[in-house]
Amino acid sequence: MPALVNHGGDDELYPGGSVDLGGRLRTASSNVDVYSSPTKRARISVPFSFGDLEAESEVDVDHKSSVEILPDECLFEIFRRLSSGKERSSCACVSRKWLMLVSGICKDEIETVVKTISSDESHEDVEGDDGDGDGYLTRRLEGKKATDVRLAAIAVGTSWRGGLGKLSIRGNNSVRGVTNRGLSAVANGCPSLRSLSLWNVSSVGDKGLCEIGKRCHMLEKLDLCHSRWITNKGLIAIAEGCPNLTTLNIESCSKIGNEGLQAVAKLCPNLHSISIKDCPLVGDHGVSSLLSSASELSRVKLQILNITDFSLAVIGHYGKSITNLVLSGLRNVNERGFWVMGVAQGLQKLVSLTITSCHGVTDASIEAIGKGCPNLKHMCLRRCCFVSDSGLVAFAKSAGSLENLHLEECNRFTQSGIIGAISSIKAKLKSLTLVKCMGIKDIEVEVSMLSPCESLRSVTIKNCHGIGSASLAMIGKLCPQLQYVDLTGLYGITDAGLLPLLENCEAGLVKVNLTGCWNLTDNIVSAMTRLHGGTLEVLNLDGCWNITDASLVAIADNCLLLNDLDVSRCAITDAGLSVLSDAIQLSLQVLSMSGCSEISNNCMPFLKKLGQNLLGLNLQNCIGIGSNTIELLVESLWRCDILA
Repeated sequence: MPALVNHGGDDELYPGGSVDLGGRLRTASSNVDVYSSPTKRARISVPFSFGDLEAESEVDVDHKSSVEILPDECLFEIFRRLSSGKERSSCACVSRKWLMLVSGICKDEIETVVKTISSDESHEDVEGDDGDGDGYLTRRLEGKKATDVRLAAIAVGTSWRGGLGKLSIRGNNSVRGVTNRGLSAVANGCPSLRSLSLWNVSSVGDKGLCEIGKRCHMLEKLDLCHSRWITNKGLIAIAEGCPNLTTLNIESCSKIGNEGLQAVAKLCPNLHSISIKDCPLVGDHGVSSLLSSASELSRVKLQILNITDFSLAVIGHYGKSITNLVLSGLRNVNERGFWVMGVAQGLQKLVSLTITSCHGVTDASIEAIGKGCPNLKHMCLRRCCFVSDSGLVAFAKSAGSLENLHLEECNRFTQSGIIGAISSIKAKLKSLTLVKCMGIKDIEVEVSMLSPCESLRSVTIKNCHGIGSASLAMIGKLCPQLQYVDLTGLYGITDAGLLPLLENCEAGLVKVNLTGCWNLTDNIVSAMTRLHGGTLEVLNLDGCWNITDASLVAIADNCLLLNDLDVSRCAITDAGLSVLSDAIQLSLQVLSMSGCSEISNNCMPFLKKLGQNLLGLNLQNCIGIGSNTIELLVESLWRCDILA
């Protein structure tokens, strides 16, 4: 065959001499009407090309070559007799029609035909380079790039280059989106596929997923999100054809219900991770089947489902392998469900538990969970409005292994409850996080009678507006070994309130975040650098309006290890940067000065000097710095990522 030519409108030419078609067709006759331009370079070496193929237009049949006039059935038979994936990939580059024909050939059909080729062909010629492949290649399509043509090109192009192992499709092309045909092409050409993710792919239904289940038996991970046309039938096909499935994520799939989950529970014994969110047809039968049958299940996430106390009782009895559990928005689960989950004593291996917006979490149920989960290390409660101080303290006393406690928007907790919890788990607690807990008020409490929590290293208090100077002083006395402090959004604290905490941190602070604490001044920065300058590595003063050049002077004089400094929206000037740049011991890698209106073009030599070590520089909304200065900085600090 002298040439494989597309006359479909994109005029891509492939002069390449004869092509061995598995012994059945070797050379076209001399009178075949094939156009080949000597001015265009051959592109057979390219595995696939689809930029122009998607816009291919129709042409008059009189101008087509003899090869193009062949019926699809004949072309299909020719293509599947090619001895290697590379040759089929080259043919797929010719036109959209050829691409879709090649992508419709599955591996089984190729092998069947190759074995029938006459025995005078050498073994090397027959096998070509069409191995199974390890499936190490990854492809991701998003938005307008997600089309059937691109999927077909990926399927054909990766088949002889190691095999496609991971495919992610997010969004759809509004005109030519991914359909069942595109997914079928992947199923035919990518038997090594191990991970498939479909997000917002509205035109794919059961037919495409059934093809994946039929041919991609190595599939281990399936992620479906907003797939409105996929039903139990598609999920059952996956369960039947993919016994190695280990991870299943289903979100907002309105037609998937209990029947599909029961099939997965029965046919996929290696399932390790399951996440189900906002699927209205999923109920107790599906969830309980999964939890009772999948003995290897270690990670479970159930969100916004119509399940009841029964499902949580099953978790408590059969979740012997569960290490990570997330429960969110379970409005039909009452106190009894969470209580039984704890007292059933089945969650002996549970390490991490996150509960969000579940009205069934009460003082009694959370205490039962603490007693029933002896190895629990990470506990997160969000928007659980029926848990009070007494429940928190009781849980803390029961959960002897707890290392991280995260409380968010739990407004019945007070300062007394927090102190009681810290005192009860002082042996192992390493991290405490409080976010928007509006019930905590700033009250002076005598804590001298309480022994300190020596294990606590990190305290994060964000947007808890009731916390002030008295609370911080108390934390400083109770937690002398703090190294990480985040007080984001505590606009009520002052220098006098923060100073006792700084003075009581014996281990030396490493990371401090004071974003939005606008009442703090240079005095507290001076004290901080004096007390902790030898250990401080990260300092964030974003939005502290009263911070001036004096703070930069203190940092330059006292900080030895600081590598990340954020002084965005502070009252610093070029003079402060000059002092900072002269600090020989400083090796800043990240410097943020967003919104510093007093910085001008005169800062350029100082930033150049600092830029010897800088990897990141934020100059956004610095109105005093012109575009020319920015361009010069970009040229000079070529290693540094500059935001402007």
